[in-house]
Amino acid sequence: MISTVLITGGAGFIGSHLTEHLLAQGYCVRILDALVPQVHGDNGRPPRYLSRDAEFIRGDIRDPEAVRRALKRVDAVFHLAATVGVGQSMYQIRLYSDVNALGTAVLLEALAGHPVERLVVASSMSVYGEGLYRTSAGQTVQNAERSLARLRSHEWDLYSDHEEKLVPVATPETKIPTLSSVYALSKYYQERICLNVAQAYGIPCIGLRFFNVFGTRQSLSNPYTGVLAIFASRLLNNRPPIIHEDGLQRRDFVYIKDLVQACCLALSVSEVGGQVFNVGSGHASTILEVAEKLAVAVGKPNIEPQITGKYRTGDIRNCFADISRARAILGYKPFYGLEQGLTELVEWLLTQSAEDRSSVAARELAERGLTV
Repeated sequence: MISTVLITGGAGFIGSHLTEHLLAQGYCVRILDALVPQVHGDNGRPPRYLSRDAEFIRGDIRDPEAVRRALKRVDAVFHLAATVGVGQSMYQIRLYSDVNALGTAVLLEALAGHPVERLVVASSMSVYGEGLYRTSAGQTVQNAERSLARLRSHEWDLYSDHEEKLVPVATPETKIPTLSSVYALSKYYQERICLNVAQAYGIPCIGLRFFNVFGTRQSLSNPYTGVLAIFASRLLNNRPPIIHEDGLQRRDFVYIKDLVQACCLALSVSEVGGQVFNVGSGHASTILEVAEKLAVAVGKPNIEPQITGKYRTGDIRNCFADISRARAILGYKPFYGLEQGLTELVEWLLTQSAEDRSSVAARELAERGLTV
C-alpha cells in the first residue's frame, strides 16, 4: 500500500500542485528540490505557495546522498526534477545532460537498493519532434521535417516528398520519436532509462508525456518556461507577446489541474507498469490564438502580439495530443478547456508582478546563430 510519496523537483509549478492534491488524498509527501535560481529566484527558500504539510529536503537530484536520504521510507516516486527549455538546451548542453540524464541515473541507482511500489516519470511531448501528419490521401507520415531552405524562405508548413502540403493530426504514443533538441533527447533518455531499470528491479513504472502545461504558479520571470507564462510576463509589463514564425503553429495546452489528475491516476491505477501516456487536453490551438485570448483575459486587448517571422533551432510546427490511450486505460478525462483554464490563471496573474527576461533568452539564441 502506498502511503508516502517522494516528488523530485516538487517545489516547482507542477510539483507544488501535485503535492497539494496528494496531501488532500491522505498521502504523506516528501519533496526533494534544489531550488534552482532560474526558477525560484536567489533567496534559497521554498516558495510561499508550497504546502508546509509536506516534508521538504533541499538537495540536488545529482547528489547520491541527498537522493538516498529522500528515499527513506518512501513507497512511490514522482520524478519531475529536470532542467526545462528547448532553446536553452541547445547551448547549455552540459547542464541539460547533467541534470536530466545524470540526475535520473543517480535516482535509479538509489532505487535499485530501495525498490518502491511505483515510479512515475515526467516525460515530454518534445520527444515527438513534429507531431503526426497525413497526406490528402490519408497516408500517415511519421517523420516529417522542415528543411533549412524552406525555413529561410519563411515556408513554415511541412510538405511531402511530392511537394504536397501535409495535414497535422493528433499525435498518439505510437508515433516514432524525433529528438530535435538536447532537451527532447534528455527527456526521452529519462523516460526510457526509468522504464528499463524499473522493469529490471520489479518496479512498476509509468511515463507521462506532458504537453504544454499552464496554470497558476508558473515562473513568470523564467524566460525558458512555458509559452503562456512568457506571454503573461510580457503582458504584465505592457509589452507584446513575441511569436516566432507566423503564429499559426499548433499546440495542445493542458491545464495544471487536469495534469495533476493524470499523475494521480498513474499512481493509483493497477496493471499499467511499463506504459507511456500522453497528457494533454486533446485539443489544438494556434500560438497566435492563445496570445490573443490571454491579452483579452488580462484586460489588455489592445496589446497585439509581435510576430517575428523567425525560426528557432529545435522548434517544431505542430504537435497536439491523442489522449485516447490515457482515457481508456487510466480513466483520464480533462475537465478544463483553454478558456476556463485562462480564467483561473488570470485571477492569479493579476496578483503577481513579473520581470520580463524574454529579451535575454532571445539574445542568447541570436548570438549563437540559433535563430533563422
